[in-house]
Amino acid sequence: MATVLHGEAGPGLRDRAMSCVSEFEILGDRRKTAARYVRMAAAVAAAGGLLFGYDTGIIAAALIFVTQSFSLTTVGQEWVAAALNIGAIFGAVLSGPLSDRFGRRPAVMMAAMVFILASFGCGLAPGIGMMIVARLGLGVAIGATTQIVPVYMAELAPPERRGGLVSLFQLAFSLGLLAAFFVGYALSGPPDCWRPMFMLGAVPALCLGVGMVFLPESPRWLLHNGQEKRAVTILYRLRGHCDCVRRELDDVLAVDKAEAGGGWRELMQGWVRPALVVALGIAALSQLSGPNVIVYYAPIILSQAGLGHSAALLTSVSVGVTSTVTTAMGIALIDRVGRRRMMLVMLPFAALSLFVLGAIFISPAPITGFRMALMVASLLGYIFFNFGSLSVAVWLVGAEVFPLAVRSRAMGLASATVWLADTIVSLVTLSLVNALGATGTFWLFGAINVLSFLFVWRYVPETAGRSLEEIETSLQEGTFRPG
Repeated sequence: MATVLHGEAGPGLRDRAMSCVSEFEILGDRRKTAARYVRMAAAVAAAGGLLFGYDTGIIAAALIFVTQSFSLTTVGQEWVAAALNIGAIFGAVLSGPLSDRFGRRPAVMMAAMVFILASFGCGLAPGIGMMIVARLGLGVAIGATTQIVPVYMAELAPPERRGGLVSLFQLAFSLGLLAAFFVGYALSGPPDCWRPMFMLGAVPALCLGVGMVFLPESPRWLLHNGQEKRAVTILYRLRGHCDCVRRELDDVLAVDKAEAGGGWRELMQGWVRPALVVALGIAALSQLSGPNVIVYYAPIILSQAGLGHSAALLTSVSVGVTSTVTTAMGIALIDRVGRRRMMLVMLPFAALSLFVLGAIFISPAPITGFRMALMVASLLGYIFFNFGSLSVAVWLVGAEVFPLAVRSRAMGLASATVWLADTIVSLVTLSLVNALGATGTFWLFGAINVLSFLFVWRYVPETAGRSLEEIETSLQEGTFRPG
């Protein structure tokens, strides 16, 4: 990343940036127009969550039929599901330097193109080898979008609305998940029905790629790369008033004077470490706490519990509906209630839901009647409380807590941690069910939700209502951690 903001270049850049602001004084207050522009930009960028959600969800429906087409073993099923996650680890790490060098917009557009090609690769795969290769390609694209899009949206959004706007990414994920479950249920039947399921994933990727053509570059990225006039122009369109732009420029330039570099080595500095602990901890726990156990394997587990394939897939649709409603609720509340408080309130109930769900499987008798209703209620309760806490906060907290100079690389590391933890869960879940039984498996994930609560209570500060620069200043001053 260019370092034009550091050292002696900083004051000169400030003068040039402020002179650009003066050019907009005659335009007056356009805050309402700017607010609409921010919402439009956030909505289009959030389409990256659709990619993530659709391909995460479609494997739950398609895996049943892929297993039949290619006669997969349990290990084969796990590797088909996990290939995307492995690719996403590399996509998340590699996309950070790319978005630093070329900009947030071009990096998202490149990821969308890779996703389109890989979606058709999955749908046209003649054998399991090509299927896994194409799923790796999908993973690279999704890993890149989960790194770039939250950072891009956090850098565009004003502080008082950042939580809701960045969380649109998670809402889009839930909508993609819901769409995948509906598509899986609607197309299920013929042996090769999984092929169009995968190829339809190209639709949200096309929407994202085309939509990004009309969106601005991150003004903070532009400032870091010496394009102050473009940065100020975009900031004015996003904020609508010169006073707002002046304050934001002052904040950005003030914290940049205290930074240096922007490479991987800066992530290891002592003052950055608390942010690293928080972001990587939330990233890992968001997956190790088990949400994708339900997303990936609910149809298979429910089928083994006595539901037919169609009924199991229909129950998965209700999982998608619940996650969407919960995420929408989280977006409405996260700036008012706060990230930390939402997690502390909801995680204990997520753990309780899994403990109840595990208890239902203690008896070897067929699950019918009241036990079946309680099983579905516990499953949906877990989705409600986990998705409404960790899953809503994971991309937001990671995009907020890091200093600007290392934000892209650091968010790539956090995103890679999400995918690494998800890969572990994908590879071991069915084996855990075979070794521990459904009861032991659900109780294990329930215990991890308890650990997640303790981690948030001990390490995660409240970031609601604070600018990115205020959060960075608290890191520099050693006041970042709660209490």
